[in-house]
Amino acid sequence: MYELLQKFHSGWAYVALILLVVAVVNAFVGMFSKKEFTAKDRKIAIMGLIGTHTQLLIGLILYFVSPLGFASIGQMSDKALRLTSLEHPLINIIAITLITIGWTKHKKLITSESKFKTFSIFYGLGLILILSRIPWSMWF
Repeated sequence: MYELLQKFHSGWAYVALILLVVAVVNAFVGMFSKKEFTAKDRKIAIMGLIGTHTQLLIGLILYFVSPLGFASIGQMSDKALRLTSLEHPLINIIAITLITIGWTKHKKLITSESKFKTFSIFYGLGLILILSRIPWSMWF
């Protein structure tokens, strides 16, 4: 079960990243072009939100069944173990929290400019944090 979850988590990461990048790019394009916020923009943003939340759920399950997760938390001197058992999960939870805050805040806003700006800031910060803690050596 561990291997299947690990492969699914790694594979879904590509989907989640693509969805999030598309949402961030769409938010920046909308903000700088001063276009109207439409249902299409909302759908793009929610797909980024769903993609990252799905990845988080898979990752949390994997964390508790993985030998590199919770069980190795006391071995902080090993750089690779520290990344997989502490840094990667913690930073990604923070990133997905920011993305969720961006989604929640946009619902209360009225103008298109403020909606795009909110998505640009919160989704953009989430994307930067996620990219900073991807275990790249395990991907390639």
